[in-house]
Amino acid sequence: MMKKILIHGSGHQAASWNKVISGMASPEDILCPNLASILEGKEANYENLYASFAKYCNKTDGQIHLCGLSLGGILAVNYALDFPEKVKTLVLIGTPHKIPKVAFGFQNIFFRFLPKSIFETMAFDKKDTFALGNSMKDIDFSSRVSHIQCPTLILCGKKDKANLKSAYYFSENIKNAEFKVIENTGHVVNEENPEALTKILTEYYLLNA
Repeated sequence: MMKKILIHGSGHQAASWNKVISGMASPEDILCPNLASILEGKEANYENLYASFAKYCNKTDGQIHLCGLSLGGILAVNYALDFPEKVKTLVLIGTPHKIPKVAFGFQNIFFRFLPKSIFETMAFDKKDTFALGNSMKDIDFSSRVSHIQCPTLILCGKKDKANLKSAYYFSENIKNAEFKVIENTGHVVNEENPEALTKILTEYYLLNA
């Protein structure tokens, strides 16, 4: 069975997918890497993280289904562009097509005043969160997303105002992309509305088996 790889965002860990995975068929075919772990001690910057993620995906035999939230979606887009022959389907949830520098700057200021303990539930500790963020400021897929050829599903919570614009951009610039807005849901769809997301993913993977 073709593997499905679910990729969490920077504000969460692999366990954020647990409720979704528990409701899906064949959970044994689902992989959910912890992004901090796949770095294997390397410096926390985007170049190293993406290289580690690509290595992780390339170890899987045959084609794969990629589903990423936020940072996970950025990694999934990057991989789908670099290794189109490996990606059977792509699902992007609350994913920016480019880093919004002003909003990103405000987020970094906000993070700076948070205690280190807050970061224990996030993908990276406080130091690595800042290091990774600073290395991502120039990410922009605007001129490349039209090259994505695999079936693509764009999802965004209706309350996730920061990423709705990017969701529309992806849906308009990726050939034959399907777009769904999930009602009464914010950015972290897999935790805020796992039932709806499980239903959507199950139906999508059945259609694209």
